[in-house]
Amino acid sequence: MPDNISKSSIKQGLAQLLYQYRHAWLFAYALIYIPWFSYLEKTVTTKFHIITLPVDSAIPFCEYFVIPYFMWFGYVFFTVLFFFFHDKAEYYKLCAFLFTGMTVFLIVSTLYPNGHYLRPSAFAHDNFCTHLVAWLYSSDTSTNLFPSIHVYNSLGVHLAITRSRHFQGKRITKTASFLLCTAIILATMFLKQHSVFDVMTAFFMAAFMYHFVYNHGFQRAALALRNSLTARKKQPDVIRD
Repeated sequence: MPDNISKSSIKQGLAQLLYQYRHAWLFAYALIYIPWFSYLEKTVTTKFHIITLPVDSAIPFCEYFVIPYFMWFGYVFFTVLFFFFHDKAEYYKLCAFLFTGMTVFLIVSTLYPNGHYLRPSAFAHDNFCTHLVAWLYSSDTSTNLFPSIHVYNSLGVHLAITRSRHFQGKRITKTASFLLCTAIILATMFLKQHSVFDVMTAFFMAAFMYHFVYNHGFQRAALALRNSLTARKKQPDVIRD
């Protein structure tokens, strides 16, 4: 009897947990993004459109920016995770912002293969940071670059933090987010990972998506879908002879 009760309690607890966090289905987007991006990295290697601006040559290489560049992964991951557990509505908005831009990036890279030759052929210094940059260069090609997802996602995360009710009045958190976001954006250019053009297009796309997601466009679309589904449920069944 106790075993049956225990098994029943475990099943019920798991069912409740799955229902409570059913919004985790959005993480399945990784099953689309990762294989698609990996395919582009393997196929777009030599034949691509070179995208640079004259200002790129005026920006010096600085290996120390590799630190905030890698901090990007934790910055995005932990912010999404925070909203996942604490604010489902903001979680949906942030994911809509991030995943839409990432999909646009994949489509652009597929239809218009792009890259640059801005990376230095040798490093002036030999230190821990240059070793990290060397590893970065070896694992991430200088192709499939615009709009910069590093920049775009950083902007999306910072906007989500500044707009969230959970961070109202928390000036230190917002300032830290702004500084890290800025450092990551600069890092993409000082590490010669991205052209200024990639950064600019990321800003333009972020501005558009901000209007859609946070300036009521997203809410209107969600409300229209909800009303449509509700109206469909209320329609009486048609009896046919």
